[in-house]
Amino acid sequence: MFIWLLIVTLTVSAAVCLLINRAFDQPIGKILLRLVAEELASAWHRYLAFAIYVVGISGGVRIHSLDRFVSPQNDSRHILELNLERWILEIYRTIIGTMQSVAWMLLVFFVFALIAYVVLRGFELRRPAP
Repeated sequence: MFIWLLIVTLTVSAAVCLLINRAFDQPIGKILLRLVAEELASAWHRYLAFAIYVVGISGGVRIHSLDRFVSPQNDSRHILELNLERWILEIYRTIIGTMQSVAWMLLVFFVFALIAYVVLRGFELRRPAP
């Protein structure tokens, strides 16, 4: 049963990452095209898509949390049972964990992109008109 939980949480986390990646694909592409050359923008865009999956799946599939369904808790010999309520709770935790991890990653990206945009804009305004 634990293996199925692991497979389901991995699949749910990857699906959430796919949805997030599709939702932010165009904005990230436009920002990168504005900030760096087209050749670099394409490479950075692919890297950010990869990072969304890595950060999202690692934040959504929490192996240390799933360990309680395999190992006894503290001093007791009791292993948590995987019933319907726990399945729903674990899937919910997976969705929220994935979204939270990717949200933090994208926030950091957008903050640095905003700083880079302000710096580039400042240089453009200082440049004398031809």
